[in-house]
Amino acid sequence: VQLQASGGGLVQAGDSLRLSCAASGRSLSRYPVGWFRQAPGKERDFVAAISWSSTYTYYADSVKGRFAISKDNAKNTVYLQMNSLQPEDTATYYCAVRDQRFSELGIKLNEYEYWGRGTQVTVSS
Repeated sequence: VQLQASGGGLVQAGDSLRLSCAASGRSLSRYPVGWFRQAPGKERDFVAAISWSSTYTYYADSVKGRFAISKDNAKNTVYLQMNSLQPEDTATYYCAVRDQRFSELGIKLNEYEYWGRGTQVTVSS
């Protein structure tokens, strides 16, 4: 399984970005996918997750109401729409996929077995 995250960049506070996570070697239609982020000097934290069926989503409190996760099975890609970005959203964003088909979505790092390389998001004030 290979995951390629893209869409990061340098934006100003209040702007929007859409991150993409394209998968190869596995159909995301059967697996939960999560987004995590890691700021310099900090631990990697959960951001959002989507269930394999796309029926359920879950967000960290810090992004709830601003970020939205979605999945396009035809493109085998998961998106993270990020609105009203703030400087505290600055981090490297990673997508991850669980190993077990039809499993529940997870919010912990150790619940995900496959990780992409990450894409940098920088928000200036």
